[in-house]
Amino acid sequence: MSSEDRELVERCRAGDLEAFERLVEKYRQRVWRLAFQILRDREEAQDVAQEAFVRVFQSLPAFRGQSAFYTWMFRIVVNLAMDRQRQRGVRARALGGEAVPEEEWQRTLPDPAAGPDARATRAEERELVRRALDSLPPNHRTIIMLSDIEGLTYREIAEVLRIPLGTVMSRLYNARKRLRALLRPLLSLLLAAGLGLAPAALWAQQLVPCSVRVLLQTRPESPATPPATSQLSDPYMRKFQRQFPNRQYEELDQIQARVPVGKAQRFPLPGGRDLEILPTGVSAAMARVSFAILNRGAREVAVSADMPPGKPFSIVGPPQGTGVLHLVIVCGG
Repeated sequence: MSSEDRELVERCRAGDLEAFERLVEKYRQRVWRLAFQILRDREEAQDVAQEAFVRVFQSLPAFRGQSAFYTWMFRIVVNLAMDRQRQRGVRARALGGEAVPEEEWQRTLPDPAAGPDARATRAEERELVRRALDSLPPNHRTIIMLSDIEGLTYREIAEVLRIPLGTVMSRLYNARKRLRALLRPLLSLLLAAGLGLAPAALWAQQLVPCSVRVLLQTRPESPATPPATSQLSDPYMRKFQRQFPNRQYEELDQIQARVPVGKAQRFPLPGGRDLEILPTGVSAAMARVSFAILNRGAREVAVSADMPPGKPFSIVGPPQGTGVLHLVIVCGG
């Protein structure tokens, strides 16, 4: 434990509230950032950060100083955030969280002398990194945050997460491997920047064709009411109705688009909503694409998927009229 932290902790134990305020100010951003990386929600991360500092203050008499103060505190933050994540019971928000504010990234990606073009490129890189982190499971995202952003050693990470040292190394290896796969477009962008190529020209060479059928899914009043498949003129809809005979489907719209890798595009949906499509990487076998249904800018549904060419992917979305939106998406081809 650093001499400064040791002095502040001892003063806190003696009832010095000013010393505790200094600890809060010193670690406030790091605590919030760690909670945010697990929860991907600004307000929930703020709630967890505040609760964590309350727990820290209450538990200081039991802190024996056998580990660094910040690893002990980070363990409290991780436990609270994981508890909140389990209570939430869904992972969709983790796939479509809000962007980390610009100032929160300055410590990890400093470049005060950069010009406007370099700052624009750096902002685009940060967005790609954020999107890739969003796609990781919480345990992978947490261990990358502790190691590569907070700078903790393997042993410190083991103390925070209460897992064996070998588990830390294997989990971090797998998390980095998965992150590298998601960041292939970013690596290409950095290479292009080094060669003096325009990023837009690079991405223009990587377009993902997407076809979206926007359906209204409803439940028939009785099993006898679904329309006979022979009455449906669209062969695709006939096949779809045969696969789901206990539902009724009405096609509301079709979307045809070619979306550049690394660039999110939005398309209008019924009910004042939008569909956001963001390809994050492509290979010969598939495209990695993030989808989000937005209602006045707020994410209602968010998911990422590996999309082999021509294979349909379904998203059963929010309520719409007497039923729910059902999107059938095909990429590639």
